Amino acid sequence: MDNYTPENPNDGYYRRDYPRRSGAFKAFLFALIGAVVGSFLTAYYMPVIMGNDIIQPPGGQSPIIIEPKGEDISIVSAVAQKATPTVVGVTTVTIQRDMFFGIPRRGEGVGSGFIVHPDGYILTNDHVVNSGQAEEITVLFNDGTEKDAKVLWNNSSLDMAILKVDGKNLPVADLGDSDALTVGEIAIAIGNPLGLDFQRSVTSGIISGLHRSIQLSQAEVMEDLIQTDASINPGNSGGPLLNSRGEVIGMNTAKISSSVAEGLGFAIPINQAKPIVEQIIEEGKFTMVYLGVRGIDVQAVRRQHGVKLAVEEGFYVFEAGENTPVGKAGLRAGDIITALNGKKISGISQLTKELYKYKPGDTITVTYYRGNTENKVDVTLEARPENY
Repeated sequence: MDNYTPENPNDGYYRRDYPRRSGAFKAFLFALIGAVVGSFLTAYYMPVIMGNDIIQPPGGQSPIIIEPKGEDISIVSAVAQKATPTVVGVTTVTIQRDMFFGIPRRGEGVGSGFIVHPDGYILTNDHVVNSGQAEEITVLFNDGTEKDAKVLWNNSSLDMAILKVDGKNLPVADLGDSDALTVGEIAIAIGNPLGLDFQRSVTSGIISGLHRSIQLSQAEVMEDLIQTDASINPGNSGGPLLNSRGEVIGMNTAKISSSVAEGLGFAIPINQAKPIVEQIIEEGKFTMVYLGVRGIDVQAVRRQHGVKLAVEEGFYVFEAGENTPVGKAGLRAGDIITALNGKKISGISQLTKELYKYKPGDTITVTYYRGNTENKVDVTLEARPENY
């Protein structure tokens, strides 16, 4: 019977058969369903066949491939699995003397760090190793082993230190590009927030701001920092701040806590550390370059002397040595340096930090004002003399 109509057409069941078209329609329907199911099964089971889990970060970024296998793995847990083996605990012992009686006291500290070379090079904060004054430094690895460490290089103004332990084939952190960051990106911190009892804790949030400055003391300012709301506490110092690809984009360094502000964590952009790390690994030491200028911030000149200048910010040159890099390039007292290689310079602190990116022999373009006229000149950098 080709057509069937139920006694009650409103009972929800009504079928009409069309013999001439049913075969083609069914074939098309089964083909469509098969294609959809096949695509789903391929997408779902291929990572299992390959023996890995693949996590695709947002925004078309490169996927994270992690082992061992697992289910329902989020971006944060995938990053944690990838990066945690490269994170270390750093414990220190410092001998301090009582200021009144001179009695030695044993002080202990705990921080974090991460491996930047398989032969045992580790990046951490300068304040974690007490500016190189720690008597003992011990590094605790993810597998539970401990090794003594020594400080190869440290700098308090950058709050960076590079440690060295005896090691081979250690897991190494992937270093990202902090210049490519945008506000709102995922940010993941790993470290030892309250000591080794909570080692390798993982917290997540977003990049809350870029190019931040914080006043640490009357004479000390940290500039060009990454701000994040990922929870950062004292023991996190020296640990990595990571993006959604599991790349290190910064080194956690400070947190502001007050009754009116919470969730303000800061990290040093990893691009500040890269050239220093690379030079130390290649040459065994870091050689600081210099321009050969002495001076003061433009804002200080305007504030202290009431002088009207061509720019609001920059480095005002009081002295440019004749045989120094800038002296050879023609700069002189009264010039105002406003940029190095296109990077804006607001004052002496930023000028000094920018020079850490370069090594002797590099040529950079210095932008400066002489009077009201902007000028540019190429300057070949030299190693800073020991007595400079």
